[in-house]
Amino acid sequence: QVQLVESGGGLVQAGGSLRLSCVVSGRTLNTYSMGWFRQAPGKEREFLAAIAYSGSSTSYADSVKGRFTISRDNTKNTVYLQMNSLKPEDTAVYYCAAARNFVVIVSAYDSWGQGTQVTVSS
Repeated sequence: QVQLVESGGGLVQAGGSLRLSCVVSGRTLNTYSMGWFRQAPGKEREFLAAIAYSGSSTSYADSVKGRFTISRDNTKNTVYLQMNSLKPEDTAVYYCAAARNFVVIVSAYDSWGQGTQVTVSS
């Protein structure tokens, strides 16, 4: 069983930046592909970015491509999401998740963190 804990959320003005972190425990991080997702009130959980276990491959949703960057440091068992040029519509709870394969489908991820709130003011 793998445990994930997100941090780094908060309140930021539009145009600002935040870096989210996700610390993984219970298993070696380099055996998992990792993803970041978000869920706004009344909306479905949305895929944002994924990174393969080696870090050699990444994938992004169109809504964040060019603004968000996913990265990982397997020596620290940590995955990051650098978020730049934030917009009010980026306001949501952000989750990291682990999967056995490099995928972008929400249902393919079987381990989830508790989420961290990101609020972008206009």
